[in-house]
Amino acid sequence: MSLTLLSLIALLPVVSILIFLVFLNWPASRAMPVALVVTVLTAIFVWGTDANVVAGSAFNGLFTALDIMFIVLGAVLLLNTVKESGAIHTIRQGFISISPDRRIQAIIIAWLFGAFIEGAAGFGTPAAIAAPLLVAIGFPAMAAVMVALIIQSTPVSFGAIGTPIQVGVHTGLTDQPAVLAALKGSGMNFAEYILYITSNVALIHGVIGTLIPLFMVAMLTRFFGKARSFREGLQVWKFALFAGLSFTIPYYIIATILGPEFPSLLGSLIGLIIVVPAAKAGFLTPKEGQYFDFEERSKWEEDWFGKLNHEPAKILEGKKAISIWMAWLPYVLVAGLLVISRTVEPVTAFLKDPKFTILFENVFGSGINTASTPLYLPGFIFIVVSVLTYFLHGMNSKDYAKAWKESFKTVIAAGAALIFAVPMIKIFLNTSLSADKVAESVQYLAGQNMPLVLAETVSVISGDFWPIFAPAVGALGAFVAGSNTFSNMMFSLFQFGAAENIGLNVNQAGIVVALQAIGGAAGNMICVHNVVAASATVGLVGKEGALIRRVMLPMTYYILAGGFFGMALIHGGVNVYFFIYAVIVMVYLFRLITYKGQGLVANSTNTKAV
Repeated sequence: MSLTLLSLIALLPVVSILIFLVFLNWPASRAMPVALVVTVLTAIFVWGTDANVVAGSAFNGLFTALDIMFIVLGAVLLLNTVKESGAIHTIRQGFISISPDRRIQAIIIAWLFGAFIEGAAGFGTPAAIAAPLLVAIGFPAMAAVMVALIIQSTPVSFGAIGTPIQVGVHTGLTDQPAVLAALKGSGMNFAEYILYITSNVALIHGVIGTLIPLFMVAMLTRFFGKARSFREGLQVWKFALFAGLSFTIPYYIIATILGPEFPSLLGSLIGLIIVVPAAKAGFLTPKEGQYFDFEERSKWEEDWFGKLNHEPAKILEGKKAISIWMAWLPYVLVAGLLVISRTVEPVTAFLKDPKFTILFENVFGSGINTASTPLYLPGFIFIVVSVLTYFLHGMNSKDYAKAWKESFKTVIAAGAALIFAVPMIKIFLNTSLSADKVAESVQYLAGQNMPLVLAETVSVISGDFWPIFAPAVGALGAFVAGSNTFSNMMFSLFQFGAAENIGLNVNQAGIVVALQAIGGAAGNMICVHNVVAASATVGLVGKEGALIRRVMLPMTYYILAGGFFGMALIHGGVNVYFFIYAVIVMVYLFRLITYKGQGLVANSTNTKAV
């Protein structure tokens, strides 16, 4: 088979997801089983992957899905616990006291608090916390998940204490002969090169990510405001840019000085310290009479509701008043314990101790190992804090039992999609192209998986313009693998090699690898299991395709702007590529400002009010 035919075959799993989930708008619980079957058949009968490798990959994916479900269980349980204790009402009133404007609330909770959780835990955890919290203070479930997904971009490359760089890029490049040879004449050692890549990741994210709060509130008002207008969101552009810069400036400085572990964690914390008091003081926020709020619930579209949506008045029935400090204490404990578990080595070693690890080696003789460290997963910390909250808030057993019952219902609903989605992804990653399937001219691709063949095709087509396309490959990796870390592991070496093949030096190649990390972060907005998991936390099941269609707009902005800005850096800064980057930003903003009602994305046809 030729490279073109191989690429078309490699696209089949991705295309099947797009067709069934996005275009036909099937729920993930129906679309992903079909995509799994397509992937299995393609891997075995067309790609030539051994059946035991496919089986081992599916088993590995099943365990990964269970890990994700455990995280969802913990996040939902904590939310249901503070809901049943009555603390959610206090939290709601606290955010309203900062500002009653839903745009301001979204920026503080999703952008800043979400980035903080991303820095501490990563792996989709921010959406699992931010989305239910937004619902609890009165957002429609669909709106809450959408804004929580949009911020799964700028902070992601340094999420989970820098895992996408420390594990993803580091693993992809370490001890590789091509990288070591290139570094010999550069004056940098490998550790310094990783720091160089880190600083470029932070610079590119900082420049293009500063606009994400603005995009987020514009999307919020466009799809969930009475006027269905982007302009309502853009009216708070001063505050949105202020909040963006309050995070991205310290984020860049910390990345350059300290490395990849703390930019998202500390940058967002500094942002919260700056932005929350400013918002309470009314700095750059709308004045009374200009606040944005959703219409009354009776006018919400049916698709907006998740099982977690509830009338605020009902929360207080039979509940005692909780102080603002005590109401927030569970989330403070979560953040603190997450940081301790990832930064204090004795604690990390204990939680990862082999005696607490579930391990299956060489599953089905495939050479694939499956491991789970349940105590290290964020879900365990959520559950621990939920139990502590039961005592701290003086809850009764009946209310706490109800929190567990509702949480299990939510997780079971999510599991119907995840147990098919994640095994499909693992099979896609572990395919191995049989030598007898490959034409003589592309024998060098024998043994490669489907993502690498797709990346090779893009490289051949793009030539010297490869850096512009590099973020798209990173996003593709995150879309199918469900993780920026996995995407970086798969493609970092390929990106470095592609850069060398078009004549770039080692520093320029580092920028291309940084673009891989940028795209991998942006791809988290649309990766299937992030969407499914975030939706599940608010009880919004079967609307994954609609969410992906909506967040495609900011995701496309991110990879386009990233590609051209990165190309400008490679070729000296202010040049034709920088001009194109600026045009891209202006076109997106102009499109939002001049929007007059023509559907950028089709609205739901189901407008039945609840």
